[in-house]
Amino acid sequence: MNPLSDRINNLATSQTLAMAALARELKAQGKDIISLSLGEPDFNTPDFIKEAAKKAIDENYSTYSPVEGYAELKEAICRKFKRDNNLEYKPSQIVVSTGAKQSLYNIAQVMLNDGDEVILPAPYWVSYFEIVKLSGGVPVEVPTSVDTDFKITPEQLDAAITPKTKMMWFSSPCNPSGSVYNREELTALAKVLEKYPNVYVVADEIYEHINFSGTFCSIASIPGMLERTITVNGVAKAFAMTGWRIGYIGAPEFIAKACTKIQGQVTSGANSIAQRATITAVDADPSVLKHMVDAFHSRRDLVVGLLKDIPGVKINVPEGAFYVFPDVSSFFGKTLKGTFIKDANDFSMYLLGEANVATVTGDAFGNPDCIRFSYATSEDLLKEALRRIKEAVTLTEVPA
Repeated sequence: MNPLSDRINNLATSQTLAMAALARELKAQGKDIISLSLGEPDFNTPDFIKEAAKKAIDENYSTYSPVEGYAELKEAICRKFKRDNNLEYKPSQIVVSTGAKQSLYNIAQVMLNDGDEVILPAPYWVSYFEIVKLSGGVPVEVPTSVDTDFKITPEQLDAAITPKTKMMWFSSPCNPSGSVYNREELTALAKVLEKYPNVYVVADEIYEHINFSGTFCSIASIPGMLERTITVNGVAKAFAMTGWRIGYIGAPEFIAKACTKIQGQVTSGANSIAQRATITAVDADPSVLKHMVDAFHSRRDLVVGLLKDIPGVKINVPEGAFYVFPDVSSFFGKTLKGTFIKDANDFSMYLLGEANVATVTGDAFGNPDCIRFSYATSEDLLKEALRRIKEAVTLTEVPA
């Protein structure tokens, strides 16, 4: 008998992490792998943040931190929400966690009962589906496509809501599509939600500052939405602090207290040194990130241009994050250099084997027609990766 729980047996492995691990394994075997699979900035954490961490070590911030985060950090996060998002939160509405992923897990655990439905506009970040499922919820996927810029419409949202709907989770800028919802689009979604006052929204804004659209809107800033939105953010992506593991939420106070309660039984407070450094990060003017955002913008243009030059690839122009999510369904049912391509999984594995380029299948994100490329790497590597991919897919044979 398998002694493991049904809970873990039914949990899928993160396909982004799995592909990254496979790419590392192949590299260790001596293969020239270009990995475009993991969503991690290739910049170093800014020096002023590292100096704040060193100062915290010298000041002996080495004991347990408060479960919900240092008061000074929560106050800084409140200032950030007001400055960047026009959101009024009190420190009692802020919970700091070990990464935004823990923030999301906390929310699911305190909000969902067995059978509660959670609307997930697809594509969605890989862990949403499994976190909801692990917490007893029922993920309800609402499909979008490259033709609609991978955005859900008000009509789709309205049609997806049932008496069992408890929440909607989405990210903007979106991982994996890079799509950014503007104020008009969010207002239209909020108009639908007016009819369903018991439906809460999780707005994942971790890529907020990696945004090429010129503006950013939090759905919680739409009238009537603050009281029913949990805003999730962190410093991993914009500040190149993925390993520091600090995420946070702004939420109605009863939800924040519940998240603190469960966190107190699971991990307690987040890393003390990382928290002190994060105070400096969130208090900084976002203009300090301009060099990174400009680099990502340039890479976006490069990758989109090169992908458009590959016959059979269909792509939108993402407005944020550092991903592209091309539709590659034109290759399904075809044979590429002796390899039959049934679906996006086959296509992604084909690129790994034939072109030595690691990507992630769209199945992991709820869209089986696409694959995800991360362009968080140098322009030289991106050019080489896209050259290899074009060469790998140029000659196709349709089976008889």
